[in-house]
Amino acid sequence: MTPRFAPGVRLHHDKARERWVVMAPERMFVPDETALEVLRLVDGARDVDAIVDALAARFEAPRDVIAADVLAMLDDLIARGALLA
Repeated sequence: MTPRFAPGVRLHHDKARERWVVMAPERMFVPDETALEVLRLVDGARDVDAIVDALAARFEAPRDVIAADVLAMLDDLIARGALLA
């Protein structure tokens, strides 16, 4: 699976509020720090394995733990219509 943002959805830094948001038509999501690390890697080119590998290396965490968290988060955002698989 290679996640990408759905049409009209983007990761955006809200300078007025000094936070990152996922902007979507008629709605907005405020990702926590963990979700933000994942979303920064969602570019439509990296597949889930590449995202997990990058995060596991960056945070020196077990790959299986990272993979479970990343898949759960991506599944949630796909269900909300913010991402496409």
